[in-house]
Amino acid sequence: MKRLGTLDASWLAVESEDTPMQVGNLQIFSLPDNAPETFLRDMLKKMKADSEIAPPWCYKLAFPSFLGRVVAPSWKVDKKIDLDYHVRHSALPRPGSERELGILVSRLHSNPLDFSRPLWECHIIEGLEHNRFALYTKMHHSLIDGISGVRLLQRVLSKDPADTDMLPPWAVRPVRTRASKSDEEASITAALAQAKDALKLQTDMAPRLVKALARLVNSARHPEDGLTAPFAGPVSILNHRVTPQRRFATQHYQLDRIKKVAHAANGSLNDIVLYLCGTALRRFLLESDSVPDTPLTAGIPVNIRPADDQGTGTQISFMIASLATDQADPLVRLQHIKQSSRRAKEHLQKLPRKALSQYTMLLMSPYILQLMSGLGGRMRPVFNVTISNVPGPRESLYFQGAKLEAMYPVSLIAHGGALNITCLSYAGSLNFGYTGCRDTLPSMQKLAVYTGEALDELESLILPPERKAPKPKQAKKKPAE
Repeated sequence: MKRLGTLDASWLAVESEDTPMQVGNLQIFSLPDNAPETFLRDMLKKMKADSEIAPPWCYKLAFPSFLGRVVAPSWKVDKKIDLDYHVRHSALPRPGSERELGILVSRLHSNPLDFSRPLWECHIIEGLEHNRFALYTKMHHSLIDGISGVRLLQRVLSKDPADTDMLPPWAVRPVRTRASKSDEEASITAALAQAKDALKLQTDMAPRLVKALARLVNSARHPEDGLTAPFAGPVSILNHRVTPQRRFATQHYQLDRIKKVAHAANGSLNDIVLYLCGTALRRFLLESDSVPDTPLTAGIPVNIRPADDQGTGTQISFMIASLATDQADPLVRLQHIKQSSRRAKEHLQKLPRKALSQYTMLLMSPYILQLMSGLGGRMRPVFNVTISNVPGPRESLYFQGAKLEAMYPVSLIAHGGALNITCLSYAGSLNFGYTGCRDTLPSMQKLAVYTGEALDELESLILPPERKAPKPKQAKKKPAE
């Protein structure tokens, strides 16, 4: 058996009927030229024919009951995986639109995973307009995070469109360059050794962690310092109880367009992402006359996985930044967001890498305790909305000759946080995935539209007008003789 790390195990502990803790990825492919009518059927048959199933796809819970998940969270290898259950073929009524695809993915993402089986599903969806199909894959967050999920799926794909002898996602093993404590056997001896190492690390890092927490406490007392503390955000319509059903919406931009705006604003790509989300949320809340007097805050996952680590599991930290939704002036709002984001980064960078996991658990423990105690959505939230930006592949990729056109992240939500916005870059584009509670946030799809209009507005405010090329001078005609 393989023990789960503390943060991975926490996703199992907070799982409930209303809050399934699964994350997903929606990939849209264009069919190869001259693809036969049976292309997808043949591809599915070939994918299922490969009997080798690699980690983490072959892991299932050793003790799937709630008590087992909380007291003894550990994985064991399932040697009898039913691929007909995990890999499914769906179809949209032709020609299926992006809206119909979003409705289907919303429904699929609402369904919880079966804890008696490996915690993943893969859905091949045909019938998408313009000769395309989709691949929707979901896994439990205890198995994978955003960065490791993208890296794992990327290893399945090829840069060569002529490559048609490819393994299915569940047959590709992640590459690890270093040993992990969570890879040890789930024995009493190993557990004691890990506890001893963790205690020593916490003792060594305690002074740094105390200073970091003191800075957060001080910022709560002195918000003018610019560092946004937990629980600084107001209670809004985003922060009530959620129900099991989800909504999913997407938006797509050229990456160079956003980088150009970031350069003109003297900010980062993440600053612009936060601005677009904050501006869209402000407009969304204005329509229902529910904009709080104090600004909404964003919980921003930060990857702490080494660049050469292709392993799975959760390796993230968190920072919190203001979305300045109380500011009516767009440029003032942008300035507040830039300042808050910069202070949050500086705060996190003062901590050594070895202390980030402990800091994350300290920062997230109130959030996890809210969910486990049933207080989530019934008290002030740790932060109002989760917004993350995941770097993806830079080159165009293919699967069995089909070109990957776009990738969209599908994330999780919980009580007290009815909206998650995750961005994923791919081949010169930035793709937004909006995951929300169907009942708590009706008309959530408007946020995708408002994000695009926020980008148009910001461009008009900070980019110089394009200079039109002067018209060529026409030669004067001589008067007729």
